[in-house]
Amino acid sequence: MPIDRSIIDRTLATKEGEAAYSVVETLMDAGEECYWVGGAPRDMLLQRLPADIDMAVSAKPEQILKLFPKSDGAAAELGSVVVSVKGHTFELTTYRSDHENSDGRRPESVRFGTRGEDALRRDATINAMYWNPMSRELFDPCNGEADLKERLVRFIGEPNTRIKEDALRILRLVRLRSLIDGQYHPETYNALKSNAALTQHLSGTRICQELEKILRLEKPSNAFTDLLELGVLASILPELAACRGVAQPIKYHLEGDVWNHLMQCVDSFTEDHSMDTRIAALFHDIGKPETFSLSDRIHFDKHAEMSAKIATSILTRLTMPRARIEKISWVIEHHMMMGSFKTLSEERKAHWYFHPWFRELLQIMYLDIAGTTPSDFVLYDEIIKDYDEFLNAHPRPEKPLLNGEEVMELLGIASGEQVGKALKALHDAQVRKEVTTKAEAREFLKRY
Repeated sequence: MPIDRSIIDRTLATKEGEAAYSVVETLMDAGEECYWVGGAPRDMLLQRLPADIDMAVSAKPEQILKLFPKSDGAAAELGSVVVSVKGHTFELTTYRSDHENSDGRRPESVRFGTRGEDALRRDATINAMYWNPMSRELFDPCNGEADLKERLVRFIGEPNTRIKEDALRILRLVRLRSLIDGQYHPETYNALKSNAALTQHLSGTRICQELEKILRLEKPSNAFTDLLELGVLASILPELAACRGVAQPIKYHLEGDVWNHLMQCVDSFTEDHSMDTRIAALFHDIGKPETFSLSDRIHFDKHAEMSAKIATSILTRLTMPRARIEKISWVIEHHMMMGSFKTLSEERKAHWYFHPWFRELLQIMYLDIAGTTPSDFVLYDEIIKDYDEFLNAHPRPEKPLLNGEEVMELLGIASGEQVGKALKALHDAQVRKEVTTKAEAREFLKRY
């Protein structure tokens, strides 16, 4: 299954491919080896344009930094340099052989080595293929091409040892199987399952990074289902695992339990859905297990508020920036408000329709419906129509006339809830055209 010439030509015709080729050319002219490695050769063998182009090189980090002045050498001690060429960035990693890890997280140190040694330190066989765009040489010491032909995900070397070197490899291989719509080698599958608990030692930041990569997959539910069945989800996201088996009212949810609903939601993503929207969709009903009750039928009273609370806890644990947590939690908390928009006054519509996160709220409402069987978009379409008509009749107001620091200075108050209330009052007055200049804004706040 050699790399087809047509996909090579298409790749090199892209601006990123052209820039990546020039990186190889520069290094080879300097007497060094340079290969596209991992995902790029794998994607091209699958007749896909590479999503990212990473490179493995013989040059030491200090040599790379000299050849490419516009580089980020923050990780040079670990052998990696991020090179910027023609508006594109590429991670170049010197051939290396990792030392043993002490905690199953990251290597304590690295030692540089040969291309063959570099291949043996990688996680999966289909991630250990090296391709040179100038010579068209494919270096495949771990038989990754043969495994890719079978869509086989297989650890390099002894699976348990590879996982204990870095437990993040469990999440990476699960994502990889979904990415290629593949299957696990039996020994790899058994190792993933028996070592699932090791993922609890991973940092929140690393889990969050991998979670976001999963949510970018064409069908994220495949990876999440694997994580659930392998026992990984119980270690890293027990709140999500708890949604499995939580029944929903059959009249409204023919798709099944809460887990099935969430998986149907995440499989409904389109290209315009931001990462914050995707995370909000994954967690928007995560409070249902806590709010389940049964009377005339199944109920989940105030589950949106509970879901927002739980999502805040999860995202804090994953060390997400506070601003993103607030946005995602706000969207989750208000996702059940769709019915109320039909009865809003013009003033209240301005409050909601001009809200900076309202577009994301609409997207979650869409995904909530898409994740439900049967999917009824009648009310949603009515809101979209009203939203568009309102914005056409009421142009969105200019940016805030005063910022938080100006409000604190003007009113002599410290940072906190009162500042937010003052900014909100000023925003509403601006929407109503009662305030149109900075001077009027200051007078308004003095009266406020």
